[in-house]
Amino acid sequence: MRQTLLATSLLGLSAIMPAYAADYVIDTEKAHAFIDFRIQHLGYSWMSGRFNDFSGTFSYDAEKPEASKVDVDIDVTSVDTNFAERDKHLRERFLETDKFPKASFKSTSFKQQDDGSLMVTGDFTLHGVTHELSFPVQKVGEGADPWGGYRAGFVGETEFTISDYGINVDMLGPSSQVVYLTLSIEGIKQ
Repeated sequence: MRQTLLATSLLGLSAIMPAYAADYVIDTEKAHAFIDFRIQHLGYSWMSGRFNDFSGTFSYDAEKPEASKVDVDIDVTSVDTNFAERDKHLRERFLETDKFPKASFKSTSFKQQDDGSLMVTGDFTLHGVTHELSFPVQKVGEGADPWGGYRAGFVGETEFTISDYGINVDMLGPSSQVVYLTLSIEGIKQ
């Protein structure tokens, strides 16, 4: 009788206790996460690249996705367009990485959308300037991995105008002022 009462009490207590989101570390060590970008080149074609060095964490609970969080720090000096001279030019003239070597995104809210995606809003800092940025995020999947861990993956795309972040270099024409950014992350549950 006592055991039944104790079990019933614990079950009742667990029903009123809040569920907590699981914490994940973004897996950048084995190239399971990417921050890619593209920008028009003179309005004739696209230049694409990525940031090779970044780190971050996120929290996610499928039962309460609005409680999610994400925090990403980017080493802007790791910009890579597969052309060393252009990368040097981007570091020196556009990104001024000697003054602004880091960028970051820190979420402030997540909202469930009718299509199943999440709208994430947060503070994006680039070139020493911070602005609020919102974009939709889709869950790619989650589950056990072959090494005894648990993983979850998401992808989101957004765009921003470089002049909003104090980058006022216009060598590639007006169509080259918008950067399209894709964040593809896979995290390992902690």
